[in-house]
Amino acid sequence: MPSLPPLPHVFPFRFVSRTLERSPEYSGKVSADWTSNGSLARVAFPATLLPEMLAQAALLIQGGDPEIGRTGFLAGISDFSIERTPMAGDRLVIEVRMAGQFASTVKFSGVIRRDDGQPVATGSITVKQGLTRPENPAT
Repeated sequence: MPSLPPLPHVFPFRFVSRTLERSPEYSGKVSADWTSNGSLARVAFPATLLPEMLAQAALLIQGGDPEIGRTGFLAGISDFSIERTPMAGDRLVIEVRMAGQFASTVKFSGVIRRDDGQPVATGSITVKQGLTRPENPAT
């Protein structure tokens, strides 16, 4: 899989680096590497952004495509528990799976772990699928 899959996020708000696994049932693993993320490699990751990391992983597993605007966005957070704050140099693995869907609203459950298996955070996020910009913008 490509090392930088298509997402509408760019530095400094792109937290995931590559897809490790993906299954047809909308589950998989995504990595986040704080050792190669420019200036972010020298600072601690704010724990309040962990749900966004989980949402970006879910978007990769769903196959988001910024070129056509089919991206979706984080619409809700539930049952989120943070065990520890990621530190500079941590390599994280985000495991997500689709827990349910109602029309264009999809719920994912996930866990964020260090590469040594220690849990960082667990919880569920809701992603609203669809266009995040108009298909035919006014000119």
